[in-house]
Amino acid sequence: MWHTDPVEILGFITGALCVWLLAIQNIWTWPIGIANNIFYIVVFLYAGLYGDAGLQVVYIVLAVYGWWIWLHPGAQSELPVAKTSQRQWIWLILVTGAAALILRTFLADFTPSTVPAWDGLTTAMSLAATWGQCKKLLESWWIWIAVDIIYIPLYVYKGLRVTALLYFIFLLLCIAGLRAWRRAATA
Repeated sequence: MWHTDPVEILGFITGALCVWLLAIQNIWTWPIGIANNIFYIVVFLYAGLYGDAGLQVVYIVLAVYGWWIWLHPGAQSELPVAKTSQRQWIWLILVTGAAALILRTFLADFTPSTVPAWDGLTTAMSLAATWGQCKKLLESWWIWIAVDIIYIPLYVYKGLRVTALLYFIFLLLCIAGLRAWRRAATA
């Protein structure tokens, strides 16, 4: 029998809406995303995905930051989509790799996580992608695509079938978002 928690359903709805709004560069992505994060704190704690649960708290902080940046783009009327610089890539790879190792160690040593390496890696990569989305960096969509490809089987393994379906939808939305942001970057 397939059991789905109502909180997971609410997370599914707000998550799909949040990523769709992000793909079309709509400012409402940030408050809807915060609601999604709150729902998924509950879902992930219940599933024993402690890195993902903690990630939701960080997402809330980053959502407030992204919301602020998008509302206050400086001299421009709107924050433009930009390409990730070589320096930013080097920084992202180093910080993400270090974060993944630290998180893996923490999750293995201090939680009953059954998937500390995957939980740590996806958490670190998700943070890098979210930071890039706050800055409207085009390539952040590629990071999300990679993360979704890892998350889908991970969530099936953890029994979160609705969330796995959501991340498949996220994968499709990420491809659409990449295309839309690519057009915006060259416009």
